[in-house]
Amino acid sequence: MTTAKIPNMTDYETERRTFSLEVPEYYNFATDVVDKWAQDPGKLALLWVGQTNEVEQITFAHIAERSSRAANAFASAGITKGERVLLMLPRIPEWWEVALGLFKLGAIPIPCTTLLTPKDVQFRSEIAEPSAIVTDNEGAAKFDEVRGECPSVRVAVLAEHTHKGVERDGWQNYQTMLQDASPEFTGEKTRSDDPCLIYFTSGTAGYPKMVLHSHASYPIGHRITAKYWLDLGENDLHLNIGELGWAKAAWSSLFGPWQMGAAMFIQDGRGKFNALETLKLLHEYPITTFCAPPTVYRMLVLDEPMAYLQANPPKALRHCVGAGEPLNSEVIKIWEKTTGLTIRDGYGQTETVLLCGNFPPLPVKPGSMGRPSPGFDVSVIDHDGSELPPNKEGDIAVRIKPQRPTWMFQEYWRNPEATANCVRGDWYITGDRAYKDEDGYFWFVGRADDVIISAGYRIGPFEVESALKEHPAVAESAVIASPDEMRGEIVKACIVLAPGYDPSAELADELKEHVKRVTAPYKYPREIEFMENLPKTISGKIRRVELREREQQKQSGQ
Repeated sequence: MTTAKIPNMTDYETERRTFSLEVPEYYNFATDVVDKWAQDPGKLALLWVGQTNEVEQITFAHIAERSSRAANAFASAGITKGERVLLMLPRIPEWWEVALGLFKLGAIPIPCTTLLTPKDVQFRSEIAEPSAIVTDNEGAAKFDEVRGECPSVRVAVLAEHTHKGVERDGWQNYQTMLQDASPEFTGEKTRSDDPCLIYFTSGTAGYPKMVLHSHASYPIGHRITAKYWLDLGENDLHLNIGELGWAKAAWSSLFGPWQMGAAMFIQDGRGKFNALETLKLLHEYPITTFCAPPTVYRMLVLDEPMAYLQANPPKALRHCVGAGEPLNSEVIKIWEKTTGLTIRDGYGQTETVLLCGNFPPLPVKPGSMGRPSPGFDVSVIDHDGSELPPNKEGDIAVRIKPQRPTWMFQEYWRNPEATANCVRGDWYITGDRAYKDEDGYFWFVGRADDVIISAGYRIGPFEVESALKEHPAVAESAVIASPDEMRGEIVKACIVLAPGYDPSAELADELKEHVKRVTAPYKYPREIEFMENLPKTISGKIRRVELREREQQKQSGQ
């Protein structure tokens, strides 16, 4: 492993007190960041590994030129500033070229995961009214199924990672378009408050909403994410495990690393996540920093991957973070015992950059979200908008008055009701519940809709899930409320067992007793259902809302 470098943040309190980032009148991440790094012709931007293990070292200079060609090609195709473009590509270099080209043009990319169904593509097209779509052959087949229901799309671009490209009726070939385009882009500048990017929320509690960011909000704001939490510098090689269609890609696969001049390690891995393959990448390549969702870390500490990790430690890894959902403390302990590295959990949303984190100068409290990021006043508030004292559960909120942080979304686009509903007094409400301890650390309780009220007790599902994860039989769990005539609701656990364990009444009783010992007795799951898998969003987050609805239907006899 590499020698530990001095963290970018060495004094948390001083950094919060003196924090500032300049927001100029005009700003564009593609020209002001990527094109700047491109002035060094040899500076690495991407270390890319393809599906057949081919390796390409791609410089900022190459990305800058290709994105300028893309901007010119899109303009020639009739795409104009302010128009939306669905961007649905796997982890190939063309994704970055297209996104940056659209930024330069002033068009608004809408990143979409390749896991979308034709119906999902149609839904996004109907409400976003994009003028164009850029996708690969697989995505093109999906779009062609619903093309007649997407009348706003005038331009369809087919992009594969091949110099020759591929041909498809009704589609323009991306490689041919760039070949004929100028490598110099001299279009109109974008203002910092111009629309830049739209992400769809993951839809854990309902239909996805469109989150609109300006050219200043995410790109500049993710310096907070990358400098303080990812702890990146110009010599780092960063690996982020995640789909390009979700906002976490903006955090760790675009704005964050390149703001700091770090290179990114990208593997064009498709299909089901392979824990052993990921550990081999960490062992074989000089990856220094690693970001992954809790689901990935949970898979990395199972028996077979753990045996590989013990025999083949990462070659250069020095810093690990997790985000997407809270990470169970047991996983943090196992990873640290095996690698010597602490997973530093962080918290934020599609609507924001990093809001809370376990930053390098702070001691980690396993299971905690950490403390507020520089640039944000984050607190826990009650229904009246008043801040709560330590150890009192409430809503996680960000102060937006008298001055709204620049590093937040502009609005839920075309949904003024949702935009208004997330404001309470001087605060933006994240929709998550937590409490603060005496040291100012935040502890996640659950989504506001997920909290269980049983016989007057408020029970957060995450604490019960964390207790269950400490038992070796549990691979994954989702805790929900089940209607109960006596208590109003009871705690129910839906459990996916680890390899080698079989469902039984005896095991269910053992798990109940285990939770009683680890947490307060009233929190134990009075009902346990063993499942083959848990329903998840296409971003990998557990859809407890689906489990709750199913449970309510079952109880009502439907």
